[in-house]
Amino acid sequence: MFGIPGKQAVTMTDKATAQIRKLMDKDNKQGLRIGVRKGGCAGMEYTMDYVDDIDPNDEVIEQDGARIMIAPMAQMFLFGTEIDYEVSLLEAGFKFKNPNVTEACGCGESIKFEGM
Repeated sequence: MFGIPGKQAVTMTDKATAQIRKLMDKDNKQGLRIGVRKGGCAGMEYTMDYVDDIDPNDEVIEQDGARIMIAPMAQMFLFGTEIDYEVSLLEAGFKFKNPNVTEACGCGESIKFEGM
């Protein structure tokens, strides 16, 4: 893992923690697996899936009963990211506050990292 000893790679706000825990309990899942893949207008996009099993190569982060797993290829891109859950009049969803992103498209779903 690309990390600093004693510091979590990814953090979650209280709202994100509550939503992840709620969906884990509802569907009896092990947690939320996040990653990145090529795609979108800026070059990369986040992936999110609730999973039944924990991959032994994933970085596992637990906070107040919520569990996220970071796919191995995504770890260096997600270090320092805060995951939030926002609700507005028009939409509700997870938001990534990622200090590694150098560019994002207007929809906020596609991102670009330094050197990519």
